[in-house]
Amino acid sequence: MPVPPSNTPTPDVPTEVASLGYEQARDELVSVVARLEAGADSLEESLALWERGESLAARCQEWLDGARARLEGARTSSTPASASASAPEGEEL
Repeated sequence: MPVPPSNTPTPDVPTEVASLGYEQARDELVSVVARLEAGADSLEESLALWERGESLAARCQEWLDGARARLEGARTSSTPASASASAPEGEEL
């Protein structure tokens, strides 16, 4: 199971959203957007959906940023030091 980008929730994100995995947050965000596009029953409901969507989008971004950092770390650690050295002209390493 992947590790979330941080162990502490973002202060502006409700704890329940902060505990969601990427796929869960993304799927719920898609649902929230569909409900907003369909039109909510009231202004209050629309605002609540919008706020929930913002929290979900922020959670997805945290996961993506964490994945990007892990990829960069893997690229950096998998590059052998000798690969950056060049062989003398006419010779192979």
